[in-house]
Amino acid sequence: MIGLCTVYEIVQRILYAYTLVLFAYALVSWVPSLRGRWFDYVAMLVEPVLAPVRRVIPAAGGLDLSFLVVLLVVQFVARNAVPNYC
Repeated sequence: MIGLCTVYEIVQRILYAYTLVLFAYALVSWVPSLRGRWFDYVAMLVEPVLAPVRRVIPAAGGLDLSFLVVLLVVQFVARNAVPNYC
């Protein structure tokens, strides 16, 4: 069981890191003066996940709701990925 719990913890940390990347992407999309070469790498991580969601859920009143949907799914998986016995 110790090995499986370690895998769950690694998955949870990866999802937490992806959440931070999502927030960085959102922040920089609101403040374009922060963009730099590093933003291209962040976009390479985030856009492949957001694009399919954008095709299903269009922007509402200029707000991109795909970010919120992806964030909620990532958080749901992160919170429910680790069983209680770990």
